Amino acid sequence: MLHGNVYRSDSMPPTSKFYDQGKFGRMFPTLPPFSLDSPSLRTALMKIGERRGIMDAQDDVDKDPLELILNPALRVNNPDNPDMSAGMTFLGQFLDHDMTLDITSSLEQQVDPEMIQNFRTPTFALDSIYGTGPSGSPYLFDQTIDHGFTTLLLEPITGSETKCRDGSLKYDLPRNSQNTPLIGDPRNDENLVLSQMQVAFIKFHNNLVAKLKAEGLTNPVEIFLEAQRLTRWHYQWIILHEFLPKTVGQALVDDILQNGRKFYQWSNAPYIPVEFSVAAYRFGHSQVRPSYRVNFGTNDANQIFALFFNDNLTNPVTIDMRGGSRAPERFIDWQTFFDFGDNNARNNKRIDTKISTVMFDLPGMPANEPQSLAQRNLLRHLTFKVPSGQRVAAAMGIPALLENDLADLKPFNLHNRTPLWFYVLREADVKADAKRLGPVGGRIVGEVMIGLLPGDNTSYLSQDPDWTPDLGSNSNFTMVDLLKFAGVVTTL
Repeated sequence: MLHGNVYRSDSMPPTSKFYDQGKFGRMFPTLPPFSLDSPSLRTALMKIGERRGIMDAQDDVDKDPLELILNPALRVNNPDNPDMSAGMTFLGQFLDHDMTLDITSSLEQQVDPEMIQNFRTPTFALDSIYGTGPSGSPYLFDQTIDHGFTTLLLEPITGSETKCRDGSLKYDLPRNSQNTPLIGDPRNDENLVLSQMQVAFIKFHNNLVAKLKAEGLTNPVEIFLEAQRLTRWHYQWIILHEFLPKTVGQALVDDILQNGRKFYQWSNAPYIPVEFSVAAYRFGHSQVRPSYRVNFGTNDANQIFALFFNDNLTNPVTIDMRGGSRAPERFIDWQTFFDFGDNNARNNKRIDTKISTVMFDLPGMPANEPQSLAQRNLLRHLTFKVPSGQRVAAAMGIPALLENDLADLKPFNLHNRTPLWFYVLREADVKADAKRLGPVGGRIVGEVMIGLLPGDNTSYLSQDPDWTPDLGSNSNFTMVDLLKFAGVVTTL
């Protein structure tokens, strides 16, 4: 048995001046809430975010999931984004879970964000993959290899080799007897795409372990730390060079990197602003499609299509895409979600105030709580006293949206004091053709995500800002490259 500790960046003895315990906070602490809490305001927010309300795309979810993909007439209010593939939605969710975890606040009670503990380290250190490392989270590691110090645990999906085009065995997250995933963040089993993305990152790390061994490295601790470093750095490269340029625009990314952050500042350690976590970063909820091609099956006639969520199903295991279960056909063929150059990729939805109808009836919600994701998002603006989009725009020196741009909020008297999440979505639609975030939303998201990296003394921007990846091509590295190296791409 090996002895000694293998630390992750946030559990090792502090050596950086940036070390501190991260909490939520405010990017604009002097701005007032968008409105005072009141029963009438809560009623208005519930109305805005209700099924068949102004935010519901009103997809015809009673139709076959394949029809929802192929027939534009069934989703006239929910157009595709031609600049972004469907997988970016789930990469964004994966990133969110790496940055934030709030398990204490509620929709009913107002809170001070500076008193709310962020139970996730505000870095891009892949806590969801590594937990606290081989010593602190041994259940994440294969104890039959290198005394449990190098290789992350996965489990085969029995029978999956008979359900795919190339006869390859697929893998799932390790689970206990109740199908609860044994991973660093159980939220990464919320849906099938996300859980399979977790599998891809685990396999990427494990294949790096094999590569390092083949290159002659023998010490298990050194192998783990080097594989972890390379996994994190390639992941951070994707954030800076693929995800953010597609989400906020290359020009804004370049401006922040070259000229610095204007509004997201921290002293001892990075924090997560509520303007980001409660509002701007929830833009991804607008990108979810009502249905997806899960995989290509064994032939064209046996492809698997499914609604993203369907809370009315009696057997969700093989019909919708929620997480929490395993079956032979429950695996993702990534060619639908990222562009491999084979014309199989599908786009995600435009960033606007229309949300796919499946998101208005979330599975597993308590009966006494709002079932609509839009309602839950809007109510959280009251919980955290988030300022209006107009005030944030003014604080940034950015021209605000015109009242006519928000005319559908006039019946609720919120057209000139708009909840920031709704404002960011409408701004993207009005000012960026709904293909990426607009100037307010983009600045919040870009500054926070780029600003987290200097606060992590293990990030590549901190340790070696001139580093370039060597596992892709032409000194670049994308999610397609990660999936290929991980060995999770079915040959079609």
